Amino acid sequence: MSQYNTDIDAVAALRAAQGTKWEAINPEYAARMRAQNRFKTGLDIARYTATIMREDMANYDADTAQYTQSLGCWHGFIGQQKLIAIKKHLGTTKRRYLYLSGWMVAALRSEFGPLPDQSMHEKTSVASLIEELYTFLRQADARELGGLFRQLDDARAKDDQKLAAEIQSKIDNHETHVVPIIADIDAGFGNEEATYLLAKKMIEAGACCIQIENQVSDEKQCGHQDGKVTVPHADFLAKIRAVRYAFLELGVEDGVIVARTDSLGAGLTKQIAVTNEPGDLGDLYNSFLDAEEVSTADMKNGDVVINRNGKLLRPKRLASGLFQFRQGSGEDRVVLDCITSLQNGADLLWIETEKPHVGQIAKMVNRIRETVPDAKLVYNNSPSFNWTLSFRQQVFDAWADEGKDLTAYDRNNLMSVDYDNSELAQEADRRIQNFQKDASREAGIFHHLITLPTYHTAALSTDNLAKGYFGQEGMLAYVQGVQRQEIRQGIACVKHQNMAGSDMGDDHKEYFSGDAALKASGKDNTMNQF
Repeated sequence: MSQYNTDIDAVAALRAAQGTKWEAINPEYAARMRAQNRFKTGLDIARYTATIMREDMANYDADTAQYTQSLGCWHGFIGQQKLIAIKKHLGTTKRRYLYLSGWMVAALRSEFGPLPDQSMHEKTSVASLIEELYTFLRQADARELGGLFRQLDDARAKDDQKLAAEIQSKIDNHETHVVPIIADIDAGFGNEEATYLLAKKMIEAGACCIQIENQVSDEKQCGHQDGKVTVPHADFLAKIRAVRYAFLELGVEDGVIVARTDSLGAGLTKQIAVTNEPGDLGDLYNSFLDAEEVSTADMKNGDVVINRNGKLLRPKRLASGLFQFRQGSGEDRVVLDCITSLQNGADLLWIETEKPHVGQIAKMVNRIRETVPDAKLVYNNSPSFNWTLSFRQQVFDAWADEGKDLTAYDRNNLMSVDYDNSELAQEADRRIQNFQKDASREAGIFHHLITLPTYHTAALSTDNLAKGYFGQEGMLAYVQGVQRQEIRQGIACVKHQNMAGSDMGDDHKEYFSGDAALKASGKDNTMNQF
């Protein structure tokens, strides 16, 4: 028996036990409302989606073609429309997630207004956005099921038992819009206790996966900007453990932690690591410092020196008080960061790079896998990269190594529209199109995400509409560029009243008031034009 019919029988039994007091309660209506509210709490969502992520990780280990993807969403409606579109175009939400970007929370969701990605926004806004995203995804479930219930009633009214059975099967096998969220906790918003408290709020809101980075919390910078400052491994591992304890306390045993390293582009550290013996983790961290050997006679007032292998070393210290790493040490620090994080409780890695280059990523991942064979990455297909220029230059360089004639191309001007139809540009576009497949196969990338895509799409579409509507096109700009496209492409929100829940409200009015219900979806509803 399906869960739907089980719920009908269960409510019917409850009604019978209550006698005449509940005689106006329709068991099937109650069962429908239960089906439309499958997830009662954020923790229900976190446990459900954590299981999905774990299964997806295992499937990827068996077949790298089974990688996962997501897009960053800054509002519940944006996330909802993305999942509705995925179900419409691809038939299933499997291996498609949501990404919650700290950058977009700072830029778009702070009460202070737009802020840089430096952990200055209210940390509670992160958990609030997780809750908002899942509220909209649950509403998408309720809306879709509501449509199926109405279709079921129509089939029954026509006594079309075959159609009714088909619709009932769709109800019983309904695929939820609720999918995993990879949620950005930045550098933890303070010490490890602050990280733990915020992680709890995020998990209670529904997050099954938390991404944390190894930057100094109060010096945090966007991963694609300069001035990044990392912390010693002991500090970062304490925060990883804090997140794990939060998962365990709340009963989300399968919770996933993504450990992000910014070391490739971070040349600074705020502190010298504590070390107790040669070769320990603190000693390894300090070994990357840009330091010169000194004697006691060379030491100046206020100098900080370290004793390493019997030698006094003076790390290079900037006017800011920060210490500098050696040039060229970034990749080695990345590898050590990743191995250490995986050996101490992280599940997935995030390596922030300066360009999308499969070979560069693979080189680091292969070194990590010498120690941790099943190491897997979450990778930022960042809008901060100039993808067109980067891949055209990659093709140019590869062809140069092959000895191909490149006299028709200027490497420094490959972004030019003049090259758009060239053989080089076409090859670059082919590599961009296959980047996710290639990187998942060759560089251990389990999850591909774009951090800020819907920020850019909102700006682009608004620009196009404003240009036409306030210009010569007038109302045609909206009709031709928006509404006509919504109708022809079957965009669900063209019926914006339905999307906002008007039909579900009508259903509930009927449940609660019967024939006396005043419904909004009558003949004078202009949405009937669609």
